[in-house]
Amino acid sequence: MATTTELLTAEEFLKLPDSGRPMELVRGVAVMMNMPGVRHGEVCGQVAYVLKEFLQSRDLGRVITNDSGIVTERRPDTVRGPDIAYYSYARMPRGPAPVGYPSIAPEVVFEIRSPSDTWSELFAKTAEYLKAGVLAVVLCDPDDETLHVCRPNSPPIALTASDTLVLAEIHDEFRIVAARFFESS
Repeated sequence: MATTTELLTAEEFLKLPDSGRPMELVRGVAVMMNMPGVRHGEVCGQVAYVLKEFLQSRDLGRVITNDSGIVTERRPDTVRGPDIAYYSYARMPRGPAPVGYPSIAPEVVFEIRSPSDTWSELFAKTAEYLKAGVLAVVLCDPDDETLHVCRPNSPPIALTASDTLVLAEIHDEFRIVAARFFESS
């Protein structure tokens, strides 16, 4: 006997009770995710700090953290939770951030590789972000302290800790040595 599962919309997913575990909506189905561990959280905090530090004096936009949610697909809906997202004020105007999932994609997403992540899963999620309108996705690997920069219609660029990350999608002057994203307190 076949069992049917009713697919959730992004709006229904937003209203689900907190299960205490991180979840994403993948083609209408709520999927539990593993807690990624302390190093993951440390790198997330450092990436957000470096971005905020750069943006502070330039008043360019906002940094969103904590898997806040981006709708990457509709019918069936997919909601991904990037570790860090950058929205310019052109895409998300000043003032309080909207409640729920924004109708527009951020310019840049940073995903920190968790111990449970596979590269094929990360690149599939990256493709969703890019298709949804994200201009650049930076995959950060805490294990070997590398960055992989993905843009639409371009092969990924791999950077080592000594290389410089250039993100004109944020600002023409955004040039940060990759090692900064992996510094420990």
